[in-house]
Amino acid sequence: MERALSLPHREPLVVVVLGPTASGKTTLALAIARRFRGEIVNCDSVAMYRDFDIGTAKPSAAERAAIPHHLLDCVDPLADVTAGEYARQARQALRDIEQRKNLPIVSGGTGLYLRALLEGLFPGPQRSEEVRDKLRARAEKRGAQHLHRILQRLDSSAASRIHANDVPKVIRAIEVCLAARQPMTELWQQGREPLQGFRILRLGLNPEREVLYARINQRAAKMFDEGLIAETKTLLEKYGEQARPLTSLGYKQALQFLRGELDRESALAAAQQAHRNYAKRQMTWFRREPDVYWLAGLGDDPAIQAESIVRIEQEI
Repeated sequence: MERALSLPHREPLVVVVLGPTASGKTTLALAIARRFRGEIVNCDSVAMYRDFDIGTAKPSAAERAAIPHHLLDCVDPLADVTAGEYARQARQALRDIEQRKNLPIVSGGTGLYLRALLEGLFPGPQRSEEVRDKLRARAEKRGAQHLHRILQRLDSSAASRIHANDVPKVIRAIEVCLAARQPMTELWQQGREPLQGFRILRLGLNPEREVLYARINQRAAKMFDEGLIAETKTLLEKYGEQARPLTSLGYKQALQFLRGELDRESALAAAQQAHRNYAKRQMTWFRREPDVYWLAGLGDDPAIQAESIVRIEQEI
């Protein structure tokens, strides 16, 4: 009697759609979800905050009604969500989606959050509000660049990955360096707990720079035309300047307009430039990601969508 073949068990698949801002990640993730009965897990830090809609380019109400989305509009604008907390919630979402026998699709451009989800983070020192208050006071008195120069001296590698204007991340990095008495970058390599129980397929969007920059400029202009300044004014009145997402791209420039620091044309130009700079930093970060299947185009290109679907079918 012939013995039946014993096929090796394959772990369930997670598809990750990564790439720079305005490259079409949302559109590609939706196309994949429609084809493979997927559910989308957001990996954009600002999109997690409630009420911040126009400047985050969240999926539309119709898109969210058609395809289940997770970790959108789930954080109060006055609260903080760390990469570690994001990873905990996102991993639970992946497990829940897999239990429903659907395809988990992670989509977003926040590189640190994606790394926390897939590779885990180091068990860093606990927060010290005393240290944080002192650093915030320094930032208010001497500016964000001053804090970034401190981080540069303590951990040049971390400083190269964290933008000077991202004051919360700069403060956390300095805090870790001071508490651990060693660079945070060295701690990153210790005690990580990678995502277990899934196979990971990374699909990376890599359009030509000129095409991407044109898209970024168009999208920023559309945000201003669709009411980003009015939305920022409403959010400012509701939450005050302490709302963390008001420091993010687009909202920051709209806030500068409301304060009278920039006229509308200058605010738009500053937002476009900031988004282009961010896209460049994102690609630098994502090129360090392992085993990315790079797609030379935009996520709303039918040919790119078809290529992605073929690649996923090879894995399923």
